[in-house]
Amino acid sequence: MRLLIQRVNHAQVAVDGNICGKIGKGLLVFIGVGHEDTRQIADKYLKKLLGLRIFEDENGKTNLSLADVKGELLMISQFTLYADCKRGNRPGFTNAGAPDMANELYQYMIQEARKQIPVVEEGIFGADMKVSLENDGPFTIILDEAIM
Repeated sequence: MRLLIQRVNHAQVAVDGNICGKIGKGLLVFIGVGHEDTRQIADKYLKKLLGLRIFEDENGKTNLSLADVKGELLMISQFTLYADCKRGNRPGFTNAGAPDMANELYQYMIQEARKQIPVVEEGIFGADMKVSLENDGPFTIILDEAIM
């Protein structure tokens, strides 16, 4: 599993010109599911994601979590996080999870996040999405097996 996390002032995702997910202050998270990922792995990543203390406290220190700041969450599937660019100039995606399995884990993560965060928005799995955001910082973190 790979997560690309951006702390944002606001973000939205649209499909065919229609906004399907929109948040204010919070985290925009792109989720890549690998072919070996499981619910147990998704749980581990979600726990880390929701526990990250990357929002500033009253002293300007990054010491607060998403829940601490009553932030919102926008979760978007992105298999291209599994791009393999080692050979040639055309990325390969053989390590990305099969669509049915990846969608199941993506939906599972959204459901589990909603148990802890009041506002969780989402993109549409497999759709051609247009994402816009204002990165706060900028502050971007990558979570993958090398870090976890």
